[in-house]
Amino acid sequence: MARRLLLSLLCLVVFTGPSSAAAPGLEERVVEHHLANGLTLLLMERHQAPIVAVNLTYKVGGVQEHNGITGVAHLYEHMAFKGSRTIGVTDADKERPVLEELDRLAEAITAEKAKGPAADQARLTDLHRQFAAVEAKADTFVVPSELATLYQRHGGVGLNATTGKDMTRYFLSFPSNRLPLWAAVESDRMANGVLREFYKEKNVVLEERRQRTDNSPGGRLSEAFTAAAFEAHPYGLPVIGWPSDLDALGRAQTEAFFRTYYGPANAVLAIVGDINSKDVIALVEQTFGRIPPRPPSPPVVTTEPASPGERRAEVEYAAEPQILIGFHKPGTSHPDDEVFDVIEALLSDGRTSRLHKRLVQEKQLATTVSAFSDYPGAKYPNLFVVGATPRAPHTAAEVEQAVYEELDRLKKEPVAPRELEKILNQIDAGQVRALRSNSGMASQLGYFQAVNGDWREVVKRRDRIAKVGPEDIRRVAARYFTKNNRVVATLVRPVKQETESKP
Repeated sequence: MARRLLLSLLCLVVFTGPSSAAAPGLEERVVEHHLANGLTLLLMERHQAPIVAVNLTYKVGGVQEHNGITGVAHLYEHMAFKGSRTIGVTDADKERPVLEELDRLAEAITAEKAKGPAADQARLTDLHRQFAAVEAKADTFVVPSELATLYQRHGGVGLNATTGKDMTRYFLSFPSNRLPLWAAVESDRMANGVLREFYKEKNVVLEERRQRTDNSPGGRLSEAFTAAAFEAHPYGLPVIGWPSDLDALGRAQTEAFFRTYYGPANAVLAIVGDINSKDVIALVEQTFGRIPPRPPSPPVVTTEPASPGERRAEVEYAAEPQILIGFHKPGTSHPDDEVFDVIEALLSDGRTSRLHKRLVQEKQLATTVSAFSDYPGAKYPNLFVVGATPRAPHTAAEVEQAVYEELDRLKKEPVAPRELEKILNQIDAGQVRALRSNSGMASQLGYFQAVNGDWREVVKRRDRIAKVGPEDIRRVAARYFTKNNRVVATLVRPVKQETESKP
């Protein structure tokens, strides 16, 4: 009874406006429209304030990459903010041949460097000199940050983007009367994006990699862990890219990737806020609807084969030890996926969660511990992960054993009804909080449409999670939390090499 009352109150808060006489459900309030070129448009009217949030989600990310072009999706996310033929440039026609000359020089540098020890260093020096001169000429056509400045001048806030394994997302909030401006700008970006300042931005991404991965103990561990877990599937490749791939990546390759995956049929546009749905449909048809359709993007066909046994990786780094323990699990479309969400909350949601109480409070084996599902992506079979930082003088091995003991409890002991009810309430409250803001609602609608193929999963998933019972948890734990299905990565300090003293 208490849970049903909570759900009713939360639904009332999220899905109705202050002047609503009734409480229509989410499915009655979302308008879905499909353009002839394949773009999916999702609209939801909320008239509490004259603000609108937009979320443009492309169904492309690191999972579409392969060795040789790793990092290209994330790099394109950076490039998308450089503008188009009309934004970010003083004269696109004069800029074009200069960019083409830059590409020619970059290709020549890459080809010479590929010769290794046989490379002509004098030729390389000359090529780099020419490249610097042409790049300086290209800079004269650039209007720095014109896109961001334009939006800021018209009240836009939160302009940003993210690239993950399954998708790339662009989002922004602004006054609702600026929606026509946004539609004109973003449809232009989708149709006519120009990869200017490409080689400078590659260096920005390489520096980002150095900071977040190469010089980060957690980044090093995560990269090794993921690579060990996925030997075949592209989930094992880093979204940030391998340094050698980024260094060799050319503008033509990136442009080809854009043409393959960033067409309207591969995009979901969610708009939530103070709008009139019919007017917005007409606006989007007039702007995005003019973009020609592109051929269907190729599917991801590689599947990760079943592991013949436990996989382990060890990373040496001068930092405190860490451990990651992962178990292979199905993707988001599998009926067991919601059970993992409940297990995640049961193990690590808050200070009263099982792992925190056992490892941090009672045994004081770890300083931090967490569990998270759907790593490193959600659409395809992925990992359920437990991560922890041992508390000195305890070791990663002690923490690892304590984690297995807690996982074994899930297999043997049914979760008590009161504990399960508390967890389900926490999950549901978190889901509802994510939908309160316009940006949160737009994000959730775009996410589920892109990953699950149906925005209604926002509601359906809540319903399925609410039905998870103790037997479901026991069954899933017994099936997936096994040694043969496990991958473990530990961060250890380098062993000091003792040198023999000479007489």
